[in-house]
Amino acid sequence: MQPFHTLTSHLILLPYQDVDTDQIIPARYLKVTDKAGLAEGLFASWRYQADGSPNPDFPFNSPEARIAQFLLTGDNFGCGSSREHAPWALQSWGIRAVISTSFADIFRNNALKNGLLPVQVSAQNLARLFHLVESHPGAQVTIDLPSQSVTIPGGTRIPFPIDPFNKTCLVEGLDQLGYLLRFEAEITAYEHSRRSFAGVAESS
Repeated sequence: MQPFHTLTSHLILLPYQDVDTDQIIPARYLKVTDKAGLAEGLFASWRYQADGSPNPDFPFNSPEARIAQFLLTGDNFGCGSSREHAPWALQSWGIRAVISTSFADIFRNNALKNGLLPVQVSAQNLARLFHLVESHPGAQVTIDLPSQSVTIPGGTRIPFPIDPFNKTCLVEGLDQLGYLLRFEAEITAYEHSRRSFAGVAESS
């Protein structure tokens, strides 16, 4: 996984609540095995019109959306069925972090396991970020994972929570298996000691 330390980016504003995983990546795109190709299906039901042309009113079809790495959206993002393809599709587009007031637990877990950072902020701070994007479309914010903060123009810092284990994995670019392999020497030594102890026990 790509490490996440400090990143500055534009934001894509998606002012919807209860965005479910089928809206993030429709079921017809779940047959693919290449994560890199999932950007095509991201929000496909909203991005495209009935004739297949891009919907000019959908935020992901704006020129700025192609360079933005942060998604700013409403409450309860990622609800619905468990779909690991949802964070895959967001990452395939280039999204590194999603900012909301709350996330569905399954989506949050899938996101963290795949290197996508869910940033949970208060309703007041989300409204502040919405206003920032609406009044200054080109504004950038900085997400600093080590300090667990979002810094907006003017220097105001907005804190967000994350548990120590997932923070460590994201900062170091490790998945759960990679984290365990950091302790390979200790695990090997422990297994050797168990075999030695078992041999003594059997001989006695």
